[in-house]
Amino acid sequence: MRLPARAILVAATFMLSVLLYVDRVCISAAKQDVADELLLSDQQMGWVFAAFSLGYALFQTPAGLLADRLGPRRVLAGIVAVWSVFTGLTAAAGSLVTMLVVRFLFGAGEAGAFPGMARAMYSWIPMQERGLVQGINFSGSRIGAAVTLPVVAAMISQFGWRPTFVILMAVGLVWSILWFVFFRDDPVDADWLGSDERDYILANRQTESAPSQANENASSFSHTLVRSGNVRALCMQYFASNFIFFFGLTWFFPQLMSRYGLTGMEASLFTAVPMIFGALGNWTAGWWVDRLYAGGNWRLSRRLPAATGFALAGIGIVGSAYASTPLSSSMWFSLCIFGADMTLSPSWSTCVDIGKSRAGLVSGMMNMAGNIGAFVTSLAFPYLLNWTGSPLPFFYIAAALNLIAIGMWFRIDPTVPLQESA
Repeated sequence: MRLPARAILVAATFMLSVLLYVDRVCISAAKQDVADELLLSDQQMGWVFAAFSLGYALFQTPAGLLADRLGPRRVLAGIVAVWSVFTGLTAAAGSLVTMLVVRFLFGAGEAGAFPGMARAMYSWIPMQERGLVQGINFSGSRIGAAVTLPVVAAMISQFGWRPTFVILMAVGLVWSILWFVFFRDDPVDADWLGSDERDYILANRQTESAPSQANENASSFSHTLVRSGNVRALCMQYFASNFIFFFGLTWFFPQLMSRYGLTGMEASLFTAVPMIFGALGNWTAGWWVDRLYAGGNWRLSRRLPAATGFALAGIGIVGSAYASTPLSSSMWFSLCIFGADMTLSPSWSTCVDIGKSRAGLVSGMMNMAGNIGAFVTSLAFPYLLNWTGSPLPFFYIAAALNLIAIGMWFRIDPTVPLQESA
């Protein structure tokens, strides 16, 4: 069976998702080397992790607005170039202050990636393919994280942490150039796309429900965004999803090392396994979303995979907290990440459902809330551990957030466009 040409777009955004998390998670693999060289405590490293999340969260909505206004071609090419430069500049950091500044700006640079991809999906991907494509894209981030942990650990061992960040900068710059040269914001402008496939995309992609929506001014739309119950519920559930997942990107690796007395390479392998399960969770939910949608269950196609995912995540996080071996801890946390990542395809599909041509702005708002959750996680784990002497309070909070998120999904209606849900 011949793949459609739009698969090239999906492959490109999949690779971007891989690159996002290669660049993002490498600081966790380098944590001990960075802390030793710059003389940083666990609490100070928590602020290093949090600086990225804060920059990433604060610039989500502006970056999403830019993607809607300027198009994903220019925005994605630009932000990948910017964040790649700051990935390289991480190697130049010589103190806590300079590390905080660089990681904050790195996070700000990455902020437009997923909103930009969401805007590209609106123009290029037919409605009946949206769930699986979103699942494929987010699985790239999990595969990137899984590969990064052992590979970057080996690179750091061979070259040192500073040269490793410079190498990753070069890879990002190459992607940025290729995207700008070949991608077009609308399939109508893509000369390499066959006429039959172009007609199919145009006939099956989502369209505006009212002509005025595309021309509505930004301030009016932003007011509608803030008032929307759909958007508020999306933000709350995504806070919970990122609260759990970002722990896997930051503190799961070092806490395995200290909790079970592992080497860096051993801990990286145990940490990589949940990321592979995260990719599986994305594929599973993406397939399930499209299957339910094809059966005429638009609401259920978003709600059921997400609610199921949060239930599994809550069970897994509690199991990991009480695990007695690194293997059992990794397996329970794999269930947790599998479930947490089942929530991504329905979340981002819903952003495109209700936002339409403003999908970048809507998804940016949701992702901002999610990365406030990541910011809180970066600091909550080391400080709660220091105050209580136990990791259990953190895990209990994460489990409770999962229950709240399940409730939020039964308040979300993807069939109601944003103006109507305000």
